[in-house]
Amino acid sequence: MVRFLINALIFLGSAALGLWVTSLIVDGFEINFTGLLIATVIFAVLQSLLSPFIFKMTTKYASAFTGGVGLVSTFVSLLITSIITSDLTIDGATAWIASVVLVWLITALATWLLPLIFLRNQIEKRKG
Repeated sequence: MVRFLINALIFLGSAALGLWVTSLIVDGFEINFTGLLIATVIFAVLQSLLSPFIFKMTTKYASAFTGGVGLVSTFVSLLITSIITSDLTIDGATAWIASVVLVWLITALATWLLPLIFLRNQIEKRKG
């Protein structure tokens, strides 16, 4: 149970980081603070539900696209999140493409790196 909660917090943190950094870098990707909180939860839940579904569909019907599952699920999650909440807006094709790639990249890296940082801190606490 503790592991599940830690993974959920890491996933929420990586989603928040991805959305926030993207809002700083990509013109046409707008999100306010309240929207960041709401969009993070919506986006993270959608990502966790859609990724396995999209992976299953691509392996069954379009195996050539299996490598792009993360990008597709990021796009669909951003699309649904922007529809559900008015606090997240993405305007223009360039903003959509850049947003999908950047959010996907940041969340992927953060999901990989945050546990390493957390585990390193836990190991150092136990040694000290």
